[in-house]
Amino acid sequence: MNHRNGFNPLSRTTAHRRAMSRNMVTSLLRYERITTTKSKALEVRKYAEKLITRAKVDSVHNRREAAKFISDEKILNKLFTEIGPRMKERNGGYTRVLKLGYRQGDAADVVILELVDYKLEDNAEKAEKPAKAEKKAPAKAKKTTSKAKEPKAEKETAEAAPKAKKTTAKKTTKTSEKSEKKEEPKAE
Repeated sequence: MNHRNGFNPLSRTTAHRRAMSRNMVTSLLRYERITTTKSKALEVRKYAEKLITRAKVDSVHNRREAAKFISDEKILNKLFTEIGPRMKERNGGYTRVLKLGYRQGDAADVVILELVDYKLEDNAEKAEKPAKAEKKAPAKAKKTTSKAKEPKAEKETAEAAPKAKKTTAKKTTKTSEKSEKKEEPKAE
């Protein structure tokens, strides 16, 4: 029987477990949604909920206590400026665990651990980005059409001149001038 067994050691050493918990809590606060195994999610959830409870009151003491666990300053700031105020009205239960199924390799129970007020805004933003890219595409097409109007002889000499030696560059420009003179009477 597991009487008074306060936490799941997850078959890891203390240092490994502590580092993994810190990394996972930081990722949860950064992305507001992570995919992991069920046992890890249930352990990480404990730490995350305690930190969010502290973040509801923005004080120096609470920031320092949270900074012991979260080493990234940007995430710490996000916790106290965005996540904490959002959860002000809630009395706990800041995260949820959604079951995904079993992992192919080892049949581990895979879940999504996310903040309760997480919204799928990424899909809406991705839909807007291609629309913006389409608007930019015609502008690029106009630039390429203006380059296409230039005579091919000038393009070839401009490209060949830096590659070739100085003497050959002079010869190519003379030949291109002769070809242009010959083309003028034909055009008229």
